[in-house]
Amino acid sequence: MQKAVLVGVNLREDPDFERSMEELESLAQACDMEMAARVVQNLPAVNNALYIGSGKVEEVRNLVSMTGADCVVFDNSLSPMQQRNLQKELEAVVLDRTNLILEIFNRRARTKEARLQVESASLQYMLPRLVGMRQALSRQGGGAGAGGGYGAGGGLANRGAGETKLELDRRRIEKRISELRRDLEQIEQDRQTQQKKRRESSLPSVALVGYTNAGKSTLLNRILDRYMAEDEKKVLEKDMLFATLDTTVRRISPGDNRDFLLSDTVGFIDKLPHTLIKAFRSTLLEACSADLLLHVVDFSDPHYKEQMKVTQDTLRQLGAEQIPCLLVMNKADLVMEAEQIPKVSEDRICLSAKQGIGVETLVSLIQEKLYAGMVDCMMKIPYGDGTAVSYLKENAVVQSMEYEADGVLLRLKCRQSDAGRYRQYRI
Repeated sequence: MQKAVLVGVNLREDPDFERSMEELESLAQACDMEMAARVVQNLPAVNNALYIGSGKVEEVRNLVSMTGADCVVFDNSLSPMQQRNLQKELEAVVLDRTNLILEIFNRRARTKEARLQVESASLQYMLPRLVGMRQALSRQGGGAGAGGGYGAGGGLANRGAGETKLELDRRRIEKRISELRRDLEQIEQDRQTQQKKRRESSLPSVALVGYTNAGKSTLLNRILDRYMAEDEKKVLEKDMLFATLDTTVRRISPGDNRDFLLSDTVGFIDKLPHTLIKAFRSTLLEACSADLLLHVVDFSDPHYKEQMKVTQDTLRQLGAEQIPCLLVMNKADLVMEAEQIPKVSEDRICLSAKQGIGVETLVSLIQEKLYAGMVDCMMKIPYGDGTAVSYLKENAVVQSMEYEADGVLLRLKCRQSDAGRYRQYRI
């Protein structure tokens, strides 16, 4: 396990600073790093050249030497110039918060889409930092042999001849970013096709959103335990930041013809790098197409209100703030008496996904929200239109069904759209 010195700057006595440093340590642990030391400096503004003051740079350098640390990790994004200067001064590998998050995403990506998204974000982050990543910046590209690099036809035999290594690297990265963009655009088209098919199925959709490690995947698995019981449909659940990155969609069938689609999405975090929001935008937009959002909150975390604000701000960036939302206060068993759970108050429910307490109540709330516009109907459908009977049995809440001489008599609750679709059969 690598050792890391963690460094943070508390600007103007930021009340969230301590929480941010604790989160930095969790990010480091998720990258298999052990905190060797922690350095904090109070400043009115960061140092443009070194991020921290020159005296603190000396202190950090001594700590690296004393602890045998492998790297120094800063609690904010460093500019390319700051990162170059710090590496020179500290004579150690210098990482920032964005580095850690990118590395975690890189390790956790499983699907082709997630891997492409992470690679795209990493290359965009690397591009302006190439200067600091090359020791031989002025080294020229390889020649083409005798004749000053000219071929028999008088043209350049090696197009890169005479260019610096830096320029060649930049060209390769920009080309790769363009390739990734095209691949991701194709995947996005496929995703839109899948979303269109799901909308045509007339099933409403629900998206789990929230801060990383709030328990979204655990909640999805408990719902699957209750209503599906197929282990291969479950997702990874683990007490770590960004345990899952890939969007998962499952059909939930409580058994009363009020089914819905439930999707899990990547978790949010404070100071989530812009390149990652941009790269994972297509994945995050799964939430924007939902009929209902479940904002999952770690109720046991002392900073849960700040985490809620981060999620709300990110949803606002995605244009999803207008979608109806249920607040799911998870891990309530750690802060409330067991007999108080589940507790429902308007659009908020306190439950425990890990213990499976309140799952059925939550699903009932979801159904009430999704199917609030259902109307009571009585229809008599001729025997010749068996398709209509089959459709309503699958998509409406059929309360009774009687076979009469001239057709099937149904008493049911259905959507307004379906009531209009079969209005000729209503009696």
